[in-house]
Amino acid sequence: MNSIRERIQRTCLDTLKKALTPVPVWRYPTAPINREASPALLLMTESDVVLARVNDRVERALSIRLVAITRGRDAFEQADRLAVAAHTALMRDANVGGLAYALLEIDAEWDAEDADAGAVALPLRYEVRYRTHIHDLTRDGSVL
Repeated sequence: MNSIRERIQRTCLDTLKKALTPVPVWRYPTAPINREASPALLLMTESDVVLARVNDRVERALSIRLVAITRGRDAFEQADRLAVAAHTALMRDANVGGLAYALLEIDAEWDAEDADAGAVALPLRYEVRYRTHIHDLTRDGSVL
C-alpha cells in the first residue's frame, strides 16, 4: 500500500484533473511545458515536515506547489482563472478525501517571461496537514 503522503498527492492530482478538464494537469513534468501544451497546471511536492510526535502518532505538513502556466496576450487573466479554478477544486474537499485534517493556502507569486510568447507562471503553495502512525507511513494516525 502507498504512503498517506502519496495518496494525498494522487487525490489532489485526480481532483485537479477532473475540475480543470480540458486543461492538462501534470505531476512533476520531466520536460519543459511547450507553447502548444499551455495553458497547463503543474503539481509538485516541496516537502513533508514532521510537526509533532505524540506517543505512536506523527503530525505532518506536506507542502505542495501548483503552477499555472499560460501564454499570450491575456496570459495573466488565463493564469488567474486557472488558479481560481484549482483553488476552488482543492478547497471543496479540504480533508483530501479523508486523508488529511487541514488544507491551508500559503501564498502565490507572479512571474512573467517576455522571451517566450508572453509566458506567465503563477505558483500557488498549499500545506496539507495529516497524521500517520510512527512506525507505518501507510496507517492513518488520526484513528486510534
